[in-house]
Amino acid sequence: MSDPLRGWNVGGMGKTALIVIDMINTYDHPDAEQLIPSAESVVPVVAALLERARRRDVPVIYVNDNFGEWRSHHGELVDRALSGPHASLVEPLRPDGSSLFVVKARHSIFFETPLGYLIAQQGIERLVLCGQVTEQCVLYSSLDAHIRHIDVVVPRDAVAHIHADLADAALRMMERNMGAHVCDSDELWR
Repeated sequence: MSDPLRGWNVGGMGKTALIVIDMINTYDHPDAEQLIPSAESVVPVVAALLERARRRDVPVIYVNDNFGEWRSHHGELVDRALSGPHASLVEPLRPDGSSLFVVKARHSIFFETPLGYLIAQQGIERLVLCGQVTEQCVLYSSLDAHIRHIDVVVPRDAVAHIHADLADAALRMMERNMGAHVCDSDELWR
């Protein structure tokens, strides 16, 4: 099996960033009960990706819903999630001092956020999307990256879902219609 990131982050070629979508979460929303089992299986995988990315100095960017808290900043979002009943799903994924953080209000990581500007400034040309929800935010973010001519990798075992059948369809759509490379997380940053 080939490394989908081979040649990236070296010698002037474009850089890859790891994007962690909506994992700073209190899980107190209507579909949380359906999401939590999938999130529980994904957290260790995302934590391992974070560790490998950080070890290789790959930029890590958290793009997270603000949950309608317009007066909060990312530290408050993290603190609120860590003080809730599902802190065990957040603690292993806590942003470190080198992580970047973008707050979003809608499904796509790009919609009315500064992410496009940020990745252009950083020289990032490929995004590894992980987090939640596969059939919603990950799918729409992959589409928005595709229309911006940004390469996307989606490790299937590092994205959580609410509906497994829709998540499978979303992964097929990302791969077939958007040119995303869908792989297993152990293929990345070995």
